[in-house]
Amino acid sequence: MRNPTTDELARILHQNELRGFPGMIGSIDCMHWEWKNCPTAWKAQYAGRNKKATLILEAVADQDLWIWHSFFGIPGSCNDLNVLYRSPVFDEVLHGRAPPVNFTVNGHEYNMAYYLADGIYPKWATFVQGITTPQLQKDKLFADHQAAARKDVERAFGVLQARFAIIRKPSLAYDEDILRDIMKACIIMHNMIVEDERHNYTRAEVLRAFYEEEQQESTPASTSTTPPFEFNVGRPTNFDFNAFLQRKASLRDREIHLSLKRDLVEHIWQRYGPRN
Repeated sequence: MRNPTTDELARILHQNELRGFPGMIGSIDCMHWEWKNCPTAWKAQYAGRNKKATLILEAVADQDLWIWHSFFGIPGSCNDLNVLYRSPVFDEVLHGRAPPVNFTVNGHEYNMAYYLADGIYPKWATFVQGITTPQLQKDKLFADHQAAARKDVERAFGVLQARFAIIRKPSLAYDEDILRDIMKACIIMHNMIVEDERHNYTRAEVLRAFYEEEQQESTPASTSTTPPFEFNVGRPTNFDFNAFLQRKASLRDREIHLSLKRDLVEHIWQRYGPRN
């Protein structure tokens, strides 16, 4: 489990631009895993829509079904919004560590990547949902393309369960930490299979990665004067709280969301409409 490298991010953006969604970096959704041996005292808390105890997995997947983000362990009584507000999916963006993504749609420039999501997710600048009851032909065309591209994460869930019967069937473990380790291990092995099946990793790339790893290991570690086991109580050092709030406001900007969605509707129509 790791963040995409610069080359991988460029590949994801290129793939999605060819599909009609420039600036899109994946699809986000949640999956329930039934917890058969949930402690009796917790069953009401973990009961999902079918009245059975479940644990929720939030994931982001790309077109190749690689799972770039996973957040597991929220009780099944929660919905996707409850999971989102606890999830670290936007931590890199909020702390200013995410790589910049600049793109143009319908003649307008945007500087924040987005995910495709279903209708329950909020109208933020980082989410693009479909249109539930499209009336115009261009809206229907956009809804069809958005639904087709958003299926990436649902296909990833299906492949994950098909490969590993342990998460396809109700869990028999009692310890929640064991369930987290099982889910994490299955996702890591799933990504290893996806990487092995891509057939686009050349020998030169492998050798370069091996050489860079050898260089890092051979470089002597720098000595630090900071005493060990020193704790910072309260706000982290060198933390710009005002910048954090500005990034959070930009991430949740409803006007940018509506503008981006309108531009994507026009972009899809111009590219795939009847005139083409």
